[in-house]
Amino acid sequence: MTAWQVVYRSENAANATISVSGTVLVPTAAWTGPGARPLISWGVGTRGLGDQCAPSYTLSTGSDYEGTVINDALKKGWAVAVSDMEGLGTPGMHTYEVGRSQGKAMLNMARAAERLPGTGLSTSTPLGLWGYSQGGTTAGWAAELAPTYAPELNLKGVAAGGVPADLNAVAQFLDGGPAVAFALLAAVGYDTAYPELKLSSYLNAEGKKWLASSQSLCLASVDGVGALGGTAFHHLSDYTTTNPLPTPAWQARLSQNKLGSGKPTVPVFQYHAQLDEIVAYDQADALHRAWCAKGVKLTWKPLLIAEHATGMLEGEGDALTFLADRFAGKPATTNC
Repeated sequence: MTAWQVVYRSENAANATISVSGTVLVPTAAWTGPGARPLISWGVGTRGLGDQCAPSYTLSTGSDYEGTVINDALKKGWAVAVSDMEGLGTPGMHTYEVGRSQGKAMLNMARAAERLPGTGLSTSTPLGLWGYSQGGTTAGWAAELAPTYAPELNLKGVAAGGVPADLNAVAQFLDGGPAVAFALLAAVGYDTAYPELKLSSYLNAEGKKWLASSQSLCLASVDGVGALGGTAFHHLSDYTTTNPLPTPAWQARLSQNKLGSGKPTVPVFQYHAQLDEIVAYDQADALHRAWCAKGVKLTWKPLLIAEHATGMLEGEGDALTFLADRFAGKPATTNC
């Protein structure tokens, strides 16, 4: 393959112009399938907040934990565009799990890839959106935003797995559990995106200590493992003087970033591990029902024996097949 690292224009959750970095990967072998070579805009899973865990860096060093899945898409002959998302690899803090920023970053990553000289891609390139975990949020938001934000894209289908669709429900699920660190990271992401939330004003001494230490945190590292282990089975109340989540300001922003109010206009494959210990299954099921109620052509697949990490691998084959069928022009079915 040939790889390019790029910086492109996107927008944050407040609709202000920002710069985002990313990577575009194109197989060197000629495309032999029908029509033009397809493009996947891939939404990455949770990395942390530090620039050293930006996908454009980890892909370049061969250490990216989603590299196998990305490689499987490349083996199909598809091009793959991977956004670093807002604040990973570019100035500022990463707006972790702020869907309105992530969805636009994914769509604008596809636009950038299609306009990048030397790729063989064009504005008529067949496009698929795909992501798992945080990337599932990204793909879901890109799917809901695409009809109005990027209607010119030749979008064929969306695969979204392990989707944190409702951050309120996910935070309640994580509170007191082994992975409460993800809720703390999301709080930092929302505070970054929406400065009026003033997260630090709710934190006690332990919370402020954690906030300071999280600024350069990468979960796929010794420090990251320590952060997960050090917060395991703690409650959000262990880090706050007052819980910010029920306040009107926080509820307003969480509501604005809750999936299910928009309608994807292309077929969607949504999958989720029933034993997911990080991203609550019930809130993902609620998203599937909300999209079905809006008439989305959705295929919903519960993964019966998987937990969160194995759910990514368990659902990969079906996601690849679903996207390949969309690129081949096969009619989509639904089990709504």
